[in-house]
Amino acid sequence: MYKHFFKRVIDFFLSLLGAIILLPVFLLISLAIIIDDPGPVFFKQKRVGKNKKLFWLHKFRSMKVKTPKDVPTHMLENPDQYITKVGKFLRKTSLDELPQIFDILIGKMSIIGPRPALYNQDDLVAERDKYGANDVKPGLTGWAQINGRDELEIPVKAKLDGEYVERMGFFFDLRCFFGTIFSVLRGDGVVEGGTGELNKNKEKSDDNNEQQKVSEENSVETEKE
Repeated sequence: MYKHFFKRVIDFFLSLLGAIILLPVFLLISLAIIIDDPGPVFFKQKRVGKNKKLFWLHKFRSMKVKTPKDVPTHMLENPDQYITKVGKFLRKTSLDELPQIFDILIGKMSIIGPRPALYNQDDLVAERDKYGANDVKPGLTGWAQINGRDELEIPVKAKLDGEYVERMGFFFDLRCFFGTIFSVLRGDGVVEGGTGELNKNKEKSDDNNEQQKVSEENSVETEKE
């Protein structure tokens, strides 16, 4: 009953309330974007929705007008060069995602669910197929978002999305909702160009530890001599 009725009712009323309350914030962000880098305030992109149907997802524009189109941030060479000053703040605080309130309002998205993949992210879509994660509405935030976000490798992200589908319910959605608030306040998992950065950072740390170990061993040998 929750999955097929109450979830949509909650999505509708919360997104409507949010759009009304946050109107002043929308206006201030829009003005800041225009001043920083003249151009469109909103950015829209084809994303994969429920049952793999494509829809237009909306965000506040956080990247320069000259940025290559339809390229995931993690596939850009030196993505920082394309992000505006205001955009860095918006992405760090996740405020760039706010326009998706309207995507939720019209029923293309849900507040909680797997983050919608780009239309050309075939690897992520294929992985999600294994867990039935393409069969539900994508969300503004979700289980994977509070367990690593940009840092996660695609197979790990898809598995977490599948776990969400299995555990979907009112209380689990509440857990994801409040978990997102704490994650945003801490700035967890936001890594520009960072899909898989969690694993990369671990490997880097392991390499540094190994180098330190070798250095210590060499130092001991030198002392012996």
